[in-house]
Amino acid sequence: MSDTSEIQTPNTQLNLTERDQKVIWHPYTQMKNALPHIPIVRGEGVYVFDENGKRYIDAVSSWWVNIHGHSHPYIAEKVAEQLKVLEHVIFAGFTHEPAVLLAERLLPILPGKQDKVFYTDNGSTAVEVALKMCLQYWDNKEKPKTKILAFKNAYHGDTFGAMSVSGRSIFTDAFNSLLFDVEFIDLPNEENISALQNQISQLQTEAACFIFEPLILGSGGMLMYEAKYLDQLLSACKDAQILTIADEVMTGFGRTGTYFACEKLTNKPDIICLSKGLTGGTMPLGVTTCTNEIFEAFLSDDKLKTLYHGHSFTANPIACVASLASLDILLRSETLQNIKRVEAKHAIFLDEIKGHSKVKAIRQTGTIIAIEWETGNETSYLSNLRNLLYAYFLDKGIILRPLGNIIYILPPYVISDEDLDYIYATIKTALEEI
Repeated sequence: MSDTSEIQTPNTQLNLTERDQKVIWHPYTQMKNALPHIPIVRGEGVYVFDENGKRYIDAVSSWWVNIHGHSHPYIAEKVAEQLKVLEHVIFAGFTHEPAVLLAERLLPILPGKQDKVFYTDNGSTAVEVALKMCLQYWDNKEKPKTKILAFKNAYHGDTFGAMSVSGRSIFTDAFNSLLFDVEFIDLPNEENISALQNQISQLQTEAACFIFEPLILGSGGMLMYEAKYLDQLLSACKDAQILTIADEVMTGFGRTGTYFACEKLTNKPDIICLSKGLTGGTMPLGVTTCTNEIFEAFLSDDKLKTLYHGHSFTANPIACVASLASLDILLRSETLQNIKRVEAKHAIFLDEIKGHSKVKAIRQTGTIIAIEWETGNETSYLSNLRNLLYAYFLDKGIILRPLGNIIYILPPYVISDEDLDYIYATIKTALEEI
């Protein structure tokens, strides 16, 4: 162990951005030519403030996690109370009230008949658990099936299993040779639905599961598709005895206009993955829920049929309490009213700009609206327009993190009409100036 005298104190002559550059490696960032990272010192409602006091509207909910606004006093109060009682305990062989209560409250409001909760740390690990559940389910039943179905352009996370079921892209290029084989299918529509159903039926003996982002593919470009065609795919999977996994990490907790996107489906998934808005954006937590049919395939005197998966911070009590507090707020009538209000405002804005010459495409699902900027080239995550748009909106005090030449608004539900109107007006101005 090194001498404590060797521990360096912060260089007070440097600002936070300069100190950051010396020691931090940021996600999804080419650090060689990265723009200076903005030092945020506090958050309040839909706003975050930098060290110079500049205010930014968090129009993307800090990567889609913050659904009730920053530093929500009710969530903070509940978390503070729990910190004085129990901060953590091993979840193998032990349990605690927050974990049990969260499962008791969450399962009844999920689409379909979800019966068991498995806790993890984030969206990627929730997906990993879901995939392992499905693959081992068939192995435990001595009917091994190993192929997995997923959508082209999907994104399910950055761990290896989650990358494998994500569309091949710049996110996976360095690892493609190491990812397991997946059967990728197109998003369903009126023209291809019959062919997709036939493709699924032909994979009955091979496919263990089908994983999907319901109604909207997030990082793939905010691509949207109709519930009725997804319903038909799920029906085909059920007929072919292929398990279904709904990745509601982004779409869950109100983003699509209902509490969960799968509420809009007649056929319900066997497994649901949740994270992001689960804790109201307060801290990491992931959930994988499943039906009793899946759970019971792991009940055996044979220890090899155990689901050998876990995390050090599984079912962390503080994160569970934050989730319970967030759920309290989500289920208030005024929250649903806010969701509907944002949805309606987006729809009006869509109609206002959909014919603009620089709008290649515009689409909306619930509280999510995406605008594809016309560049004269193919839509691309690496579009040179990305940094220009990002800097433009930051200068105006708005955080909009473009997916290449696609910008989207995905705000906390508490955002005011005035702030939404300011965002819309700034986008209209950008369409004329950029």
